[in-house]
Amino acid sequence: MTTNRFPQGCLFFSVCLGVALGALLQPLRAADYAIGADLSFLKQAEDRGTAFKDNGEPKPGLQIFKNHGYNWIRLRLFHTPTRLPNSLEYTIAMAKDAQKLGFKFLLDFHYSDTWADPGKQFIPKAWEGKSHEELVQAVFDYTRDSVAAFREAGVLPDMVQVGNEIIHGMLWPDGKLPDHWDNFADLLRAGINGVDSGRGNRPRPLMMIHIDRGGDVNGTKAFFDKINAYKIPFDVIGQSYYPWWHGTLLDLRENLDFMANEYHKDIIVVEAAYNWRPSEYRNKLAPFPETPEGQKEFLEEVNRIVMNTPRNLGKGVFWWEPAVTGPLGNRGFFDDKGNALPVITVFDRFTRK
Repeated sequence: MTTNRFPQGCLFFSVCLGVALGALLQPLRAADYAIGADLSFLKQAEDRGTAFKDNGEPKPGLQIFKNHGYNWIRLRLFHTPTRLPNSLEYTIAMAKDAQKLGFKFLLDFHYSDTWADPGKQFIPKAWEGKSHEELVQAVFDYTRDSVAAFREAGVLPDMVQVGNEIIHGMLWPDGKLPDHWDNFADLLRAGINGVDSGRGNRPRPLMMIHIDRGGDVNGTKAFFDKINAYKIPFDVIGQSYYPWWHGTLLDLRENLDFMANEYHKDIIVVEAAYNWRPSEYRNKLAPFPETPEGQKEFLEEVNRIVMNTPRNLGKGVFWWEPAVTGPLGNRGFFDDKGNALPVITVFDRFTRK
């Protein structure tokens, strides 16, 4: 399409100039399409001797994902983990390894020493007993200092989610929903302001708000209407979608359509997974067989739905822990011997020339 002339039918130069300038001044897309994976356990697995293989050939795990079109890595951060590896130092090391291969980086603040999700949002031990005002300051300071540490290490995140699956709030009981929306809004703003302060003079990372209502229009609307009423500034809606918890694929499509048309924000399915052997559907009918091929078909369908989101606002899909070992390995991309499963190839046709 030629771009060096005004469209046919323009009657006045000033009108056409305004159209041209308007196009130039449109905001850039908030994010390129994210082919992502939460690989927070990958380094631990490899440090313990796990060898991941692609077509039978051992390769660094990050390289395997890069070879198959993955362009984003998501890494969670715990405040002071005792049993889990996801400390600041560990996460910076992983971010550096990913940066060398050209990955973009989404940082997932849990604001806890352990898992934070809809069923639990434990305050870090270091913050126990603090008043609300002290918690707000602690969130700001901790977020600022953590982001500054990534910046100083040369791996400032491209995107940050302030809290993990925060449909019921965060830092319970102070920020627990639905009873403490004022407190929760204060805590969210403190985290967002901490990111802004910690980035220094570097470009501002995109801000994601992440909940677990992939197939739930009513739950999504109730939450984000309140977020907007409190004027919380953010760029991206993150949703979790596990079909055994979050509805059918039609439910997911309906909610993506709703979010795009209602909020005009970029949307990422930032957690999705399916099992390659029977796990969740032993006693009920499954949308796909829990087999290696069924797992691949699931990701293909989720990606198709996201890519067809109205207004081009479906911006990507992240698989939750495709390199995890142990009991959750059924959701991973590798079999018990470390061989890559068919699901690893889903994005090949989109990214290979």
